[in-house]
Amino acid sequence: MTDTTASGRRSRRQAAQADVEEAQPVDNVAGEISPYELPGPSRRVNARKARKGYYAPKLPGAPSTTRQATVLNTALIGPVTGTSGVANGRDVLSHNLVTHDPVTAYNSTPRLISSPNTIVVGGVGGGKSSFVKTVFVLRPLVLAGRRAVIFDKKPRGNEGEYAELVREWGQGEPIRFTQDGTGSRLNLLDPLIVSQIGDAGTYRLLHAIVRIARDGAQLDVWDEKAARAALSQTLASFEDGRSATLADILPRLGRVDAPEDDMSPASRDRLHQAGLGVRFTLEGLLDEYGGLLDGETSEGVDLTGKLTSFDISQLPSEGPSSHVIRAIGNQWMLGRLRTDPGWQTTCINEEGWDMVEGPAAHLLKSNQKLSRGLGLNNVFVFHKGTDIPKDSPGQTVISEAQSIYVFRQDRKDDADWAVRTFGFDPSTAEVLQTLNPGHFVFKYGSVPETHVQHLRSDIEVTLTDTDEGMRGDARQVQ
Repeated sequence: MTDTTASGRRSRRQAAQADVEEAQPVDNVAGEISPYELPGPSRRVNARKARKGYYAPKLPGAPSTTRQATVLNTALIGPVTGTSGVANGRDVLSHNLVTHDPVTAYNSTPRLISSPNTIVVGGVGGGKSSFVKTVFVLRPLVLAGRRAVIFDKKPRGNEGEYAELVREWGQGEPIRFTQDGTGSRLNLLDPLIVSQIGDAGTYRLLHAIVRIARDGAQLDVWDEKAARAALSQTLASFEDGRSATLADILPRLGRVDAPEDDMSPASRDRLHQAGLGVRFTLEGLLDEYGGLLDGETSEGVDLTGKLTSFDISQLPSEGPSSHVIRAIGNQWMLGRLRTDPGWQTTCINEEGWDMVEGPAAHLLKSNQKLSRGLGLNNVFVFHKGTDIPKDSPGQTVISEAQSIYVFRQDRKDDADWAVRTFGFDPSTAEVLQTLNPGHFVFKYGSVPETHVQHLRSDIEVTLTDTDEGMRGDARQVQ
């Protein structure tokens, strides 16, 4: 009985197979590749359907990549972020909400990122300025214990582009710096700086200021010895009196107090000449920008509010003034944070390439651990990364950033730089060159990049738009 049944099954299978073979096409059209000759999805083998012309793969296959096919798998197309943090926009592919806040991600357990520092890069008109104002200023400020400090470089009339935002938030006027001395002052030797970063940190700041004034030229060992000695003498002379200022250092530069048996006459003369060289550099800086640097820090310079703007938009783009104010202001801010714990502070460096390239980058890199311990998140905003030399310490600062936002990059070289620097997929280079205003590529930690559209409310559009020509789909509220 069993053998007969098995024999019958074999006969039916053989008959079906014969029908299938009979239904297969014999001749192919010239130039076509038959699906029967290629591996692929399972084919229909029902003889009845085959006779009716249904003999073919169930679904025609097509070449694709894992990235493209992700959309077919709902498990893989889930949200790229959780719900913690601040709304950044929506995922263009899935329309899921994208939320991220470097401070929240850094303080998560376990940490989602290893550094709270953030890079925002993009060409003019791509929407990065309105994005920064919305995501890093307006939205976080509604959270308890959060504040923002801005170094406002971009002019809008006779003031910076953040001036209106500062007034609307109710924090008074921006801290305004002008070349004619009618604005605020920052003291290189402010007690708040010296007491918190110490003599060594203060010397690093002086060293950076001298290099900035010399267009980035390195100081040799004689210059450094002369500058360090003059600074130590100045700080010791004003320990119990008024605050020392940059002008108080000048008379001590070039003075050599070493005993005669300690240095040869030639060495003493060389140290004297080096000190005079540093002195002439600083004198030139004070002659041109004395109203900014010569004197004690203005009383209006404070961080008591949730939003503070250092308005450097009226300082000339050429020359060291804005770079010097930014360097001193960052050190002053670190000292202020040490005396006012409990806050999470976002420091926004608009057009901040000078803080990640040149003398200020060394200063910034040396204070990274200190800034993290004080709850400081640095946001650097600039147009393109190809302006930063490969051997600059700024490259290290950029590579350590864990929250990356890249808006449109018009040139292929700039798009390729972003792909290499941030570890994007190679295909992203083409995407970066075609992004619409308000769209950006976002990456944080080890999470792959995502194409995101930034969306704002009507109120946010009013408060953050500074370029009428930028209004487009980035403005829409959906």
